[in-house]
Amino acid sequence: MSGFKKFLMRGNVIDLAVAVVIGAAFNAVVQSFVADLLTPLISAFGGLPDFSSLKVTIGRSNFMYGDFINAVISFLLVAGVIYFLIVKPYTHFKDRAEAREEVTHRGCPECLSEVPKAATRCAHCTTELTPAP
Repeated sequence: MSGFKKFLMRGNVIDLAVAVVIGAAFNAVVQSFVADLLTPLISAFGGLPDFSSLKVTIGRSNFMYGDFINAVISFLLVAGVIYFLIVKPYTHFKDRAEAREEVTHRGCPECLSEVPKAATRCAHCTTELTPAP
């Protein structure tokens, strides 16, 4: 029983559990955004908000391709919402943060080791370097 307790108390298991709970809550928010805001907007322009009644009958079999269309549209809308509201702003923020980092080292052209930016001689191969501004 102590091994199971140790397994549950490991940091990555707890982090994973928190991520699953937050992911489920975020999924509910995104699904609500799609169902309550985006789908009615599409139906205002397209006129048909729900495709589930569309079907093809061959013999005695009904092929409900409308449900598949609903699932594809829902997937595309959820993916678009996640991309434009989460991925794109995060990437922009990360790129701006990386651009602000000051470069303190540069490479030696002879031995390819890293030397301080203001160095005039490589500490590894003693090559004379021009000082960087």
